[in-house]
Amino acid sequence: MSNTKALDIVNLHAGYGETEILKGINLNVEHSEIVAIIGPNGAGKSTVVKSVLGLLNIISGNISLNGNNIVGIAPDKAIKSGISYVPQTHNIFPNLTITENLEMGAWTKSKGIPERIQEMFELFPDLKVKRNKVAGSLSGGQRQMVAMAKALMVDSKIMLLDEPTAGLSPKFQSEIFRTIKRINKNGVPILLVEQNAKQALETADRGYVLVDGSNKVEGKGQDLINDRNVARMFLGSKD
Repeated sequence: MSNTKALDIVNLHAGYGETEILKGINLNVEHSEIVAIIGPNGAGKSTVVKSVLGLLNIISGNISLNGNNIVGIAPDKAIKSGISYVPQTHNIFPNLTITENLEMGAWTKSKGIPERIQEMFELFPDLKVKRNKVAGSLSGGQRQMVAMAKALMVDSKIMLLDEPTAGLSPKFQSEIFRTIKRINKNGVPILLVEQNAKQALETADRGYVLVDGSNKVEGKGQDLINDRNVARMFLGSKD
């Protein structure tokens, strides 16, 4: 494995049109890592993910994927380059079956699609049982599994997850975090934006706290959980 990082963001200024949301963000993900981004609403967490995917205006700074500069890349090219992206909403085709959703996720591949679908069913065994069910009939947690499996149909170099547990019951939130760990153990580095800060940091190797579009605190997941200021601001601790 080379010394290049799976994802490296350096001094990134980005936003919508001329409105600057990110004000010099620095963030990276190693090849073996799960990295979480937490922070208050409006901090720019989702903006980081959308910037990597080429959905926003990059004012200045650098984004590299495995050492290759991807600033200004078109979203379809970002997917073809190996970025698996799961948006918070509208992330499945509700009128298609699970298998058909996975086939749609394989739009960048010209061969090996049935084999890749089988790999996804091994990674997500619950989906295999329901593979012929229409995705819109599934529970929220199961739909999120379909979204992740669909995103992984590309040859993934990194997975970007934007609020994957939003709106889910505590049971399904825990299941999603277990799945994230399983995906990572299969060799996919993950950048995770999450409001459920405590579970995100428990799952992640490292975390970044963003406030007002800038780096506030960073460190190992468990260290951030144990940081009294971080705990008071984001983890519901009254200490």
